[in-house]
Amino acid sequence: MDDHDWLAKRFDESRSHLRAVAYRMLGSAGEADDAVQEAWLKVSRSDRGGVENLGGWLTTVVARVCLDMLRSRRAEREQPLGPAIDALPAGNTPENEVAFADAIGPALLIVLDMLAPQERIAFVLHDMFDLSFEEIAPIVDRTPAAARQLASRARRRVRGAAAPAAVAPNRELVNAFLAASRDGDFDRLLAVLSPDAVLRADATSVRVAAAYQERGGPIVAPEVRGAAQVASAFKGRATAALPALIDGESGAVWAVRGQVRSAFVFTVAGGKITSIDLVMDDEHLGALDIELQ
Repeated sequence: MDDHDWLAKRFDESRSHLRAVAYRMLGSAGEADDAVQEAWLKVSRSDRGGVENLGGWLTTVVARVCLDMLRSRRAEREQPLGPAIDALPAGNTPENEVAFADAIGPALLIVLDMLAPQERIAFVLHDMFDLSFEEIAPIVDRTPAAARQLASRARRRVRGAAAPAAVAPNRELVNAFLAASRDGDFDRLLAVLSPDAVLRADATSVRVAAAYQERGGPIVAPEVRGAAQVASAFKGRATAALPALIDGESGAVWAVRGQVRSAFVFTVAGGKITSIDLVMDDEHLGALDIELQ
């Protein structure tokens, strides 16, 4: 088998996944097939020397084709596809059926059609196909931080009116944590933390905390694991923390004269706080979508 035949075989093995990616981005099975075919033409003419992750490379090529198609669609001022979604191609294999099992529904498609092309690409690749923002950045011609912001804006619009209802339980949990922290109530802190909770702090947070330790500032480690250890780190703290929505989720920030200096990003699962990320790095903060509550 020569190199071209090998590449064609690998492309065919990835076709159902690539079609799923294109379908999520374009909302049309016919356009998805066109995008995959165009991607194959580009791939077959490209030099794949130095490509270490073939699957990631193929996904990137398809994503760029879809981005061009979305831009062309917007430039021509085509009407959104609306709720009438193309039927999926006939003769799907079980693998194809799995790939399309959770394909986007009409309501989500309408919202996605309202997004700017780069927002849509960043959202789909990250939230639906778990690509990192480092991988997405060159596709949308942005820095990783800017790609994160694109996905964040898209996520907020996709959630739309459903967001407040989804956020409400987590907001109560985060507010209970902040109140217990301010009151120095160790037991109440433990009550809202998962037993294996983790606290992570970025390098800027660790450095700033170290500079203020002589004035009674907290000792901040890059990572603290276990509910008791996390509770101890926050006991009597968070006195100036303000509740906020961060990327559409309940969180908290510390602000000086209206300027956010640090963010507390909470992850909640099973009714408990499983992780808290302390962010002070300017670039990372700038990439977060923060709305004070």
